[in-house]
Amino acid sequence: MSAASAATGAAGARGATPREVTIVGAGLAGALMATLLAQRGWKVEVYESRGDPRLHGFAGGRSINLALAERGLHALRAADADRDVLAQAVMMRGRMVHPLEGAPQLQRYGRDDSEVIWSVSRGELNITLIDAAEAAGARLHFDRRLESVDFTARRAFYRGGGELHRVGFRTLIGCDGAGSTLRAQMQQHGDLGERTEWLEHGYKELEIPPAADGDFRIEPNALHIWPRGRYMCIALPNDERTFTVTLFMAMEDEGHGDPSFETVPDARAARALFERDFPDALPLIPELDHDFEANPVGTLGTLYLDRWHLDGDAVLIGDAAHAMVPFHGQGMNCAFEDCVALAKHLDANDDLATAYAAFAAQRRPDAAAIQKMALDNYIEMRDLVDDPGFLLQRELELALQARHPTRFIPHYAMVTFMRIPYSLALERSEVQRVILEDATRGLSSLDEVDIDALDPVIEAALPPLEDSP
Repeated sequence: MSAASAATGAAGARGATPREVTIVGAGLAGALMATLLAQRGWKVEVYESRGDPRLHGFAGGRSINLALAERGLHALRAADADRDVLAQAVMMRGRMVHPLEGAPQLQRYGRDDSEVIWSVSRGELNITLIDAAEAAGARLHFDRRLESVDFTARRAFYRGGGELHRVGFRTLIGCDGAGSTLRAQMQQHGDLGERTEWLEHGYKELEIPPAADGDFRIEPNALHIWPRGRYMCIALPNDERTFTVTLFMAMEDEGHGDPSFETVPDARAARALFERDFPDALPLIPELDHDFEANPVGTLGTLYLDRWHLDGDAVLIGDAAHAMVPFHGQGMNCAFEDCVALAKHLDANDDLATAYAAFAAQRRPDAAAIQKMALDNYIEMRDLVDDPGFLLQRELELALQARHPTRFIPHYAMVTFMRIPYSLALERSEVQRVILEDATRGLSSLDEVDIDALDPVIEAALPPLEDSP
């Protein structure tokens, strides 16, 4: 056993902020957190179970492309990493909906190109943030998998290079993802109230390669959706002119006659499914048979915790604290908001336990809100985006936004283009949903809606809204 133990482990008052921190995990949240704290003058040590992706290539878990929105961009700006990230990103103006019959139609996310999201590669983004962390002064240790933590002695044990490394710590920040080892160690020390609700649907990844001339095969500046009720395909563009395609459907036969990974177990069945339900996508995926056989079925779940920290000893952020399903594209953005919020609470509080408690009190309601909205958005994406009633409500939503720009702000805009608390976005969205449903019930066109009658309803129910500074 190597004795990379730090004498700092026992030094200093147990609660006082020593401006020294150990971060577990050098993924997206870990690398960004390291950058923000190192910029503030903290001594930052980062331990990552995988090898350095700059040397060995990216070997992450899920490779579903990530949707970068304003919340995440704000955090990247704080770390001076936004320009490098956007240089590798592909703009997405909206959803390109592919019905089973008829031509695809673009549903814009916002009013114009000032309100867009960005498709980013998880691997490329991770490397950019690792470089930023090192440039800021953080020290990163790769091939060091956390095995256990002795919170009493303040020692963490990492496996790497065939040895067990004992390393002292002042405080730990857990950025090691949904399967967090640090969370498991914290749970042994004090009950966190952990529970995971698994979605009965899973996913499999496929790929649309570049066209023969090296360009995109379909419209690049959109998130493509093939909605089919209880299942769907999506495709996000990459800067290599490819698309990452993800098929979402039930893990087991639900008895509705819909496909599932149980009834579509192999490439032959997958080809038949695409010929029947995704005919315009099939020619775009020449390696469908290979990809379907080679790529595993991924699972999707929502992680809930009652506690995110153990006094001043350790705190969890990002997926380690609140993993969510990917259907609102906010998992990374929410994690990045965590990083900014935690850094601010550490700036404001000299006591670690106080800082961690304030951080959790602020962020737990917002994490719960976006977890709910992500689950709700799965139904919208797979079942509603080509529904006439939904489309009429969307049309009215935009009309009311133009009429009441500071009061009636579309749900997607509040979540994606603003930085108001997720919990506030959810609260206002539910009020607006009722207004839209009531106003369009039994109608088939916007001309039939009495918009003038909605003005006093909106003014009474929705106070003016300002974005976070």
